[in-house]
Amino acid sequence: PMAISFVGAAVIWKFVYAYRPPGAPQVGILNGFLSLLNISPLGWLIERPWINNFCLIAVGVWIWTGFCMVILSAAYKGIPGQLLEAARVDGAGEWQIFRRVILPLMMPTMAVLTTTMTIFVLKIFDIVYVMTNGNFSTEVIANRMYKEMFHFRNFGRASAIAVILLVLIVPMMLINIRRFKREELLR
Repeated sequence: PMAISFVGAAVIWKFVYAYRPPGAPQVGILNGFLSLLNISPLGWLIERPWINNFCLIAVGVWIWTGFCMVILSAAYKGIPGQLLEAARVDGAGEWQIFRRVILPLMMPTMAVLTTTMTIFVLKIFDIVYVMTNGNFSTEVIANRMYKEMFHFRNFGRASAIAVILLVLIVPMMLINIRRFKREELLR
């Protein structure tokens, strides 16, 4: 999923969630599957806010899962085998090895991933813009900034929203930078 742009992923998933009224041929994969089961099709992106927000979250998760798995896998493979073997020799079970050896050694990587994903979520725009344009209770802060700037020509309000977004993102970046500097000092 990371090999394609977020816009491309949003277009693909928009086709997955595509809706046509009952009785019309369904072109969306999910509604096509529901039709096979004789279940009425759902407007995944236009009905109830909790459904469409969940659908947008699923797209973001789909896009970022591969990236997170590669980073976590690299962190896991970076754990020296001697530590795991020493824990086994000391009589630790697999759960104890995970909890007391693997998890603490992976915590810095998990913290970086958490802050990176938080930054991603705060500045998400393209998925929401392509799939719903912020309609149907799916508006996010970057989408509101775009609408204020280009639709309503409220440049001051759009700038204020941009500053709020900056104020929310910069502390996350500083946390990552501080963590990287601390790790460099330990090497």
